[in-house]
Amino acid sequence: MRRFILSSGRIMLSLILLGSIAAPAQASATALTDGWEYRWGDSPIADDGTPIWIRGESNDTDWQAIDFPSNPPERNGSHHAWFRVTLPMTREWRDPVVYIYSVDLIVEAYLEGRRIYHYGNFDAHGEGRFAGWPWHMIELPRDFAGKTLYFRVYSDYTDIGLWGEVKLMEHAELLGYLLRHSTVDLVISIICLLLALLAGVFTLIQAGTRHYFAPIALFAFASGIMILANTQASQLLVSRPLMWSYLAAGSYYTLPIAIGLLLEHWYTDTRTRLIHRIWQFHLLYLVAALGAALAGWVNLSTTFPVFDLLLVTSLCLLMAAIVPRLPELDGKQQAILGSFAFFSLLLVTDMAVAHGLLPWFRVPVSSGALIFVLALVTISLLEYNRTHQELKRLNLRLEQEVAQRTGELQTLVKRLESFSYTDPLTGLHNRRYFTKLLEQSTAQAQRQGYPLTLLMIDIDHFKQINDRYGHEAGDSVLAAIAHCLSQYFREADVVCRLGGEEFAVLMHNTETSAVKERAEALLKTLACTVQHHQQIPLGPVTISCGIASYPLHAVNPQALVGLADKALYNAKHAGRARIHVYA
Repeated sequence: MRRFILSSGRIMLSLILLGSIAAPAQASATALTDGWEYRWGDSPIADDGTPIWIRGESNDTDWQAIDFPSNPPERNGSHHAWFRVTLPMTREWRDPVVYIYSVDLIVEAYLEGRRIYHYGNFDAHGEGRFAGWPWHMIELPRDFAGKTLYFRVYSDYTDIGLWGEVKLMEHAELLGYLLRHSTVDLVISIICLLLALLAGVFTLIQAGTRHYFAPIALFAFASGIMILANTQASQLLVSRPLMWSYLAAGSYYTLPIAIGLLLEHWYTDTRTRLIHRIWQFHLLYLVAALGAALAGWVNLSTTFPVFDLLLVTSLCLLMAAIVPRLPELDGKQQAILGSFAFFSLLLVTDMAVAHGLLPWFRVPVSSGALIFVLALVTISLLEYNRTHQELKRLNLRLEQEVAQRTGELQTLVKRLESFSYTDPLTGLHNRRYFTKLLEQSTAQAQRQGYPLTLLMIDIDHFKQINDRYGHEAGDSVLAAIAHCLSQYFREADVVCRLGGEEFAVLMHNTETSAVKERAEALLKTLACTVQHHQQIPLGPVTISCGIASYPLHAVNPQALVGLADKALYNAKHAGRARIHVYA
């Protein structure tokens, strides 16, 4: 990640420095703002494949004057428009080009009866799919003066035509011009991405800060990508206009999600359900819009107007929910709301420019995003520091209280430890003790090289005893079996109740045959013994046994539990009331 940031920073810095070096005085550029004409519809195509309208054979009264080649009046649902302008002669040109900020949506340019430029693919009907919103550079011959430049435009978007600015300039000047107008956005993009990385690191390493910094990381990352994708210098990094348009759309559509998460945290007492629903709805739109565009069901361009309408509505709802409670908010909340309002104002202004409601100019949306991010990061760090100090003071008090009770707890722990290894019903050792004992015994058996044998015991049909006579009767049977096990095995043998009706006996330095003999004697005794509960005869209770021994059956003594359990299963499967040795 660090290498990626450094590499990206070097690329950006190189482009910025190159732009500052290569950027001559802008006086040499000529804005094409006069003499534009338009006409609706698409030109018929001649037999040689050229549009008839570029020959000047049609009636010139069909062409109407327009101040700028964009959004002529009386569109009436038309998707085709032509624009033309007579190129001026302002001075001698070495390598002239026409620079266009953007076009809605695809375009062909003609000069002297031939096509000299196209962006997007026109089909047989003069239509085509959205191909991104790049800037355009149209190379001209040096003797262009006085000649008419024609533009054929197709757009199913809300706007149609050339957009932003159209300039005549030297080819060598264009790079410097683009970078000069992209420098601020590039720097802000880098800052936002670095802040996103910083907030992301805080989110990962400090679990308690996630509610502070995770939304900030998302907003800063989305802002940084959106600014980078929308800056004209992005085409100099990677010449993939449609890719940049998708990145711009994805990051732009993510902004209200991040904003909703941010406001949901900072204004927890103000219409949180409304804020929650707003960012959830925008998340749904993000997935649906980009998914439909990638699947080819809709043009990506058509998802922008719908989103803009939704965003304006969401911003109004958010402000309406928060502003009435402005006097109740603290200074940090008011500062966040102020920076959010400024950023929202810039977003709405940029929308108005994009849809032709305001004259075109460069709206500093990136500056608003940076101010909002910096406000969030600064206030969140201050809040985190305050919370951290409070936690330190609280921790100190808790340590003092804990120190006072440590002596009492240590005494209690010692008393409880003895109970923790004993089964309260039978008085035998429990599973916890068995697990610890097995670990110690296996290590000792391996070290000293003596056999270790495990006998697993399960009471047959124990569930039927509980179901027929009740759980108290079952408990009395468990206690009786436990007592019998204690009598039939040596003091050196450890008898444990593992849980339910299952017992285990771990025998040191004992061969399998000896264990089997004792188990058979136990089975005979139980078969002849009638168990009672409250003077009610329960009948004889039988058991099934499984035996496994180290090193006879296992190289590792730790495997005895699994092997003895398999032997016990075989005994159960063979009809119960019997003993099986693992084989």
